[in-house]
Amino acid sequence: MPTATAPSPAAGRKTLAVLVLIPVVAALALWVFAWPATRIAPRDLPIGVAGPAAAADAVERGLGRHEGAFEIHRYADGDAARSAVEARDVYGAVVVTPGGTQLLTASAGSPVVAGLLREAVAAQAPAGSPVQVTDVVAAPAGDPRGAAFGASLLPLALVGAATGVATVLLGLRGSRAVATLIGAAALAGIVGAALADSWLGVLAGAWWAEAGVLGLTVLAIGATFAGLATLLGKPGFGLSAVLTILLGNAFSGMSSAPEMLPAGIGALGQWLPPGAGGSALRSVSAFDGAAAGGPLLVLSLWAAAGLTATLLGARRSGATATPAPAPAPALAG
Repeated sequence: MPTATAPSPAAGRKTLAVLVLIPVVAALALWVFAWPATRIAPRDLPIGVAGPAAAADAVERGLGRHEGAFEIHRYADGDAARSAVEARDVYGAVVVTPGGTQLLTASAGSPVVAGLLREAVAAQAPAGSPVQVTDVVAAPAGDPRGAAFGASLLPLALVGAATGVATVLLGLRGSRAVATLIGAAALAGIVGAALADSWLGVLAGAWWAEAGVLGLTVLAIGATFAGLATLLGKPGFGLSAVLTILLGNAFSGMSSAPEMLPAGIGALGQWLPPGAGGSALRSVSAFDGAAAGGPLLVLSLWAAAGLTATLLGARRSGATATPAPAPAPALAG
């Protein structure tokens, strides 16, 4: 009768590594997503104040009671404050007029922040003096609470990851891999805009601009996966997943605002593809492209770096795989 083969020590070590690694990864994932969510609060949230000096000073002192919550920007009048909201310089503005206090919000920028400002301003308004709220840039009718917008980042990250992983596993290299990544990202952007804008009504801006941002976000993530995997092998997939899916989504601040996350976390998230993609998409879908330059530059840098790594890694692998020519046999004398 055949004898059973004893498990090798290497197999035992691999099993132990998996049993230890999985709980660690689970704990890390829960911490990365849950910790920022439990610390949501305004931190240097930029808002405007406009009106006569004495009245504006009183509003600023009232908001200053929330220590570290708001970064106050003063404007000459209501028109200037409205322009600042539309340009995404501030999330909202308090305008003091002879007729009372007016609050300008932009729920398209963040429904959470718009609600927070309504509560903060109403709490300090004199009794019997209601605050008039004007939503300068309203959220789309298809997504008034911003829930669908915030939930769209993870699918984008997964599509980008799938594009990069498929490109590498299918053996595409060099310029063919680059062309595949760009083409797939462009098609993903068009499909994404068709679903989010034309069908669901979650986006309501310039259609092709939205498709371009969606496609560039997918390309930045896909190129990161392909580039790091080409340079580092399988560990490149893991590093890419941590940067773009784990940290990128958890630190993006798209469900509230980057300034609502713990200090430094929101800023870091804007340098990762999901956060930059979400900010650029907000700008082109609701603010006519205002403040989109920085996020688009971040996405372009990630995409360019990933595509360059894909090209250079393929050339290096090709050079390594090319055998050296055999030496010519010596001629007999």
